[in-house]
Amino acid sequence: MLPFDVILFDVGGVLLTNGWDHKERASVIKKFDLDLAAFEARHPEANEAWEKDEINAEQYLNQTVFYEPRSFTHDNFLNAIFAQSVVLEDSALPVLQDLSATQNYLIGSLNNEAREPNDYRFAQFDLRKHFEIALSSCYVGLRKPHPEIYKRAIDILGLSPERILFIDDRQGNVDAAANSGLQAIRFTGEQDLRRQLKELNVL
Repeated sequence: MLPFDVILFDVGGVLLTNGWDHKERASVIKKFDLDLAAFEARHPEANEAWEKDEINAEQYLNQTVFYEPRSFTHDNFLNAIFAQSVVLEDSALPVLQDLSATQNYLIGSLNNEAREPNDYRFAQFDLRKHFEIALSSCYVGLRKPHPEIYKRAIDILGLSPERILFIDDRQGNVDAAANSGLQAIRFTGEQDLRRQLKELNVL
């Protein structure tokens, strides 16, 4: 018997760079010669709503950037956000590909991401080839590490939580998943992940 039925991956910080974390935001803000402090003051509340799909990209940008006239467009700025996404150095992507190839597990995502960046990242890096289910925050209307997102994942999958393995780079998300009954691994690099998966008889 296989140790798990489902393996769920975070995306940013595990497979790809964080699409819109503080480093990426600072880079884009500098490119457009904006006031970083002013942007960051407006970002948290708008970003939470965006990642839960309560607002779209245009509304997010209206709240954080286009509250006054700019010399560039929404599309210019959104494309700059997209450009921050690259394959993470020491990525788990080869592990994802190997697990997908075994066809032993249902493979999916459990990640915090706004809809437009999420859809871009899934398409640009061909993640849908491996993900059979996507429990992204923008699709379920909940964000990690809130306990409800793990409960929702368990309900959607229709499994006992111990049959679900979750991989994330943030300790808070790992702890919250474990508190919900999932088996959870903190990602620190490809080889360490492979070691932990071998110990769990996954690979």
